[in-house]
Amino acid sequence: MNVSAALGIFDRKEKITLSVAIVGTLVTAIAQAVGANSILVFVLAAITMAALASAVGDGTDQLGSRFGPGATGVLQSALGNLPELFIAIFALRAGLVTVVQAALVGSILGNSLLVLGIAFLVGGVRHGTQRFGKAQSRMIAMLIMLSVAALAIPTLATRPGAAAAPHSEDLSLICAAALLLVFGASIPFSIGGGTGGFEDVTPTEKVWPLPVALGVLAAAGVTAAVVSDWFVNALQPTMTALHLSESFTGLVIVAIAGNAVENVVGVQMAARNQMDFAISVILNSSLQVALALIPALVILSQFIGGAHLTLILPWLLLASLGLTAVLGAMIVYDGESTWLEGVALIALYVIIAASFWWG
Repeated sequence: MNVSAALGIFDRKEKITLSVAIVGTLVTAIAQAVGANSILVFVLAAITMAALASAVGDGTDQLGSRFGPGATGVLQSALGNLPELFIAIFALRAGLVTVVQAALVGSILGNSLLVLGIAFLVGGVRHGTQRFGKAQSRMIAMLIMLSVAALAIPTLATRPGAAAAPHSEDLSLICAAALLLVFGASIPFSIGGGTGGFEDVTPTEKVWPLPVALGVLAAAGVTAAVVSDWFVNALQPTMTALHLSESFTGLVIVAIAGNAVENVVGVQMAARNQMDFAISVILNSSLQVALALIPALVILSQFIGGAHLTLILPWLLLASLGLTAVLGAMIVYDGESTWLEGVALIALYVIIAASFWWG
């Protein structure tokens, strides 16, 4: 395939997205290499990740017409969580445990409250009441609730004076291994092999060849991981320059930047009235963070050097996580969404974020 034919696969919007992603990566790399102002590098890296997120959204659209929303949601969420994985690894090596804990919890809150809320709001304003598959969304929401309960046990069991208090790392490792086993067992349900899947959606009008769709997704995911390294390098100087607390930075800024893929893709799908895709992408991302990313980082932190991550969370983080899981399950239980539910979810996210402003 010659260059002209290859470019002809993409429409104008897709060409712009890919161009911004490529140019943004190069500019951020140069800024990082020449030692530019940390805030500038931070902003450039965030913009580049947003462009890469849009590219992942385009690739997800293409895969959706072949594999269905369940399987595509799992794949897209896995690629979308790559930046979060690398951001957390680099931050742990730098000793930023508070930032990592807040960012991981913030990732779940950001997806389940902010991104889902924006998706409901945008979709509801454009299309009225929207509907999505009940069985699959209920299953994912229930697994999120169960995983959050499992994450809460180490904090409760190691409270001051408890017998397990000196064994927080051991208990965290045991819980992490159990959650990873549940994650492996949950994959068939997430791709529609459980009690019922999401409904099919209308295929995209302009179909890419399968290798192109997979290539765009893989390249965007890997590049986002590289850009996340530059993002972390600029993180600590930016916090100092802007007088931001580690808790707020992790919960809001790092979590939103790491979730750029879901932020873009979920809202795009809802705006197109493809709510099965939107719910699959957004909820699968929260589920993968709770069931896979957090426990994987607990185990990896034992080997990568730097600080060790445990599941012992501050009480306000834990309470916010529990409330979010319960509310998310209630919201998706009826298989319908409205713009007012979106406004309520966004408002709760703002309240929780504001409570961490002072650390």
